[in-house]
Amino acid sequence: MIGIFNDNFPPVLDGVAITAHNYAYWLKESGHDVTVVTPYAPNMGEVMEAAAYPIYRYFSVPIPFRPPYRYGIPYIDMSFMRQWRKMSFDLIHAHCPFTTGTLACQMSKRQQIPLVATFHSKYRQDFEQKVRSKVVVDWMMKKVINFYNQADEVWIPLPAVEETLREYGYKGHVEVVENGNDFFARKAQVAVMRGAMREELGMMPYETMLLYVGQHIWEKNIKFILESLALIKDKPFHFFMVGTGYAVHGIRKIIECLGLSHRVTLLGSIQDRERLKRVYAAADLFLFPSLYDTCGLVVRESAAMHTPSILLRESTAATAITDGENGFLTNNDPMYFAQQIAYLMGHPEELRRVGERASKTISRSWESVIEEVALRYRDLKESYRFKHGK
Repeated sequence: MIGIFNDNFPPVLDGVAITAHNYAYWLKESGHDVTVVTPYAPNMGEVMEAAAYPIYRYFSVPIPFRPPYRYGIPYIDMSFMRQWRKMSFDLIHAHCPFTTGTLACQMSKRQQIPLVATFHSKYRQDFEQKVRSKVVVDWMMKKVINFYNQADEVWIPLPAVEETLREYGYKGHVEVVENGNDFFARKAQVAVMRGAMREELGMMPYETMLLYVGQHIWEKNIKFILESLALIKDKPFHFFMVGTGYAVHGIRKIIECLGLSHRVTLLGSIQDRERLKRVYAAADLFLFPSLYDTCGLVVRESAAMHTPSILLRESTAATAITDGENGFLTNNDPMYFAQQIAYLMGHPEELRRVGERASKTISRSWESVIEEVALRYRDLKESYRFKHGK
């Protein structure tokens, strides 16, 4: 039995939650027994009913100012703890270093089984956004690194992510294991989806559709996007934002203050992956100037639907992009970002060419990723048995 452990899981949607779900789904599809352990979330019934694998949820409470995220408290959940004591695994893969990651460490030690831990996020930025004390932040980061030090293997989704992990103080070995993508469509299919969704969204034929999908939090550099668009608000574009987060109210205020109300629409969270797929297909350009993300799963989802992305040169997520080939890179300045968008609006053929190239170079299916993952799991279990004389 393989255990997939993470603090977030659908219906809570972010890149790591989608990744954890796809690990569980495709491992199950390829014939492995899989169990997910994660905190309780409201409206989870439909997810659990639709899942092809068991999901064990434990008691949680909302995290203040960070909806829809929740803080799990497993040890007061007697029903979960009874189940927990009966669970049996032969390998655990943790996708977070917090409460559920701690459970993963405890279980791996108790059952003497290997633990894989994937480093997904720039946790220090999360902590610094809410905690003003450097001493406390440093203490929290030590706890994070201690978690990764307990893993038998630490995985990262891109080679460039290693630099962040080293900055945090991790000195052990890392393995690069790419994230996959659950979207796919051929060029003709994209064209059909694009036309239907653009009509549904009220796009005019002459308008350029810009898109952002992700958490609505300041760490994602959303203010930067809006300030850039304000510099070209006389151009014929419309910007759609998909997602939710603590900064939604502030984002609405900035949109109004910058005079962008007629250019920007917040679509909220889209739980239906097929609908989200069509929204990606409808877009001309995906805006992703985040310095916070390590990988940018949404960039790959966008590429799968033949929509290229524009990123900042210095971002970790940009290391998979070759400027003008499978995406676009620009300097960390709203003026440069705006100028590049304005240029691309006037060159739709270049957008289409680069989008087509992106679909072939940075979009890998989860099915193929999990084939690699399963082999890595097998090798790790064998080496663990040899090392521990089991």
